Amino acid sequence: MPPVPGQSARADYEYVREGVCDVWMFVEPLAGFRKVAVTGTRTAVDWAEQVRQLVDSPRYAAVERITLVCDNLNTHTLASLYQAFAPDEALRLVRKLALVHTPKHGSWLNVAESELSVLTRQCLDRHLGAQQQVADEAGAWEQRRNSRQVGVDWQFRTEDARIKLKRLYPKVNE
Repeated sequence: MPPVPGQSARADYEYVREGVCDVWMFVEPLAGFRKVAVTGTRTAVDWAEQVRQLVDSPRYAAVERITLVCDNLNTHTLASLYQAFAPDEALRLVRKLALVHTPKHGSWLNVAESELSVLTRQCLDRHLGAQQQVADEAGAWEQRRNSRQVGVDWQFRTEDARIKLKRLYPKVNE
């Protein structure tokens, strides 16, 4: 509508959704390392492929065991590896992994969730028009954080967990 005395011009705004994408985050908090990937879907096979890329990356190729702290999505299981890959390949990956799941309603215990929050606030805090744009922005953020070796100052102690999770996990021998 055109401007009239006492009112500025007005335009009808319509949000057009251009699609969605999923951001995968792996974090090594003490080393200040993170790996970010952007995909179009979040299936068990997608998770398995992200895990394989992590295991096979030069950074972890020589390690005996990788401990992954995962939230409780139904795709974050070793069975997903068998769904995605041939049995021998899945077994190779399983032998290198130790999965630890956060408690139900406790995904905030997962350091990667904190890093996803930082990524969102510092980089993805606006509408981006295409998956490739999200990937480019997240990749640049990852490079900046990794080059600075920004660690994670995790100050959540066992005593804090007992207080915070008291409803979920009563003390033993109470």
